[in-house]
Amino acid sequence: MAERGPAPRSLRRRDACGWLRPHLYRLGFRFRGVNQFKTAEKLLLGMAPRRCENVRMLVFLETERLLLRQFNLFDVDLLVELDGDPRVMRYITGGAPTSRGEVEDELLPAFLGYYREFPGYGFWAAVEKATQDFLGWFHYRPAPGDPLDQPELGYRLRCAAWGKGYATEGCRALIAKGFAEFEVQRVVASTMAVNTASRRVMEKSGMRLVRAFVADWPVSIPGDEHGDVEYAITRSEWELARTRP
Repeated sequence: MAERGPAPRSLRRRDACGWLRPHLYRLGFRFRGVNQFKTAEKLLLGMAPRRCENVRMLVFLETERLLLRQFNLFDVDLLVELDGDPRVMRYITGGAPTSRGEVEDELLPAFLGYYREFPGYGFWAAVEKATQDFLGWFHYRPAPGDPLDQPELGYRLRCAAWGKGYATEGCRALIAKGFAEFEVQRVVASTMAVNTASRRVMEKSGMRLVRAFVADWPVSIPGDEHGDVEYAITRSEWELARTRP
């Protein structure tokens, strides 16, 4: 459920602000990569504060307590802070942080690229509605090589959001939206076998254990010797669960 590393390096890097590009070209800007585009965007928009309510939000999904919105170019600091907590990264890198350079040059461009290439799929910033605080993110997209109607579900949340039901709330909402609106046929999620908290989230989200496996991860961390587990839910299982009292 919590990914074992950053977004795939093979993803093409694209910005998610295509509406702005013509204006920048008319002003004579030519740029490559997220950093140059970010600088140009600030000249037109001004520096947006870090408070989530003041940043342009393209909301993908709303639950009782959460807003799941698109990421934008001003979210670098939030992602660096999230991945800088060794407790958050325990089951991902063994606690090692993601560098600012990797967030700026690989992670965030990969997030932004999904919105234009895969409608309905991507990485979504989780915002607490009551406080407008950034809580982390959820992803809902097919893993590389998987069918488009079989997305993988995952999340990464700040420690302050743990134990409050936010992970289950976001996962249930994404599962329902995929089946109801995007012709999804099956949703999968995986985590380390020893990650009992994420396994509980999968079970509470209606998913069932389908297999245990051993993966060749680029970083070996404590607990790898126990392998990983995969959970899943099909469209028919989800529809059947909706009919139960």
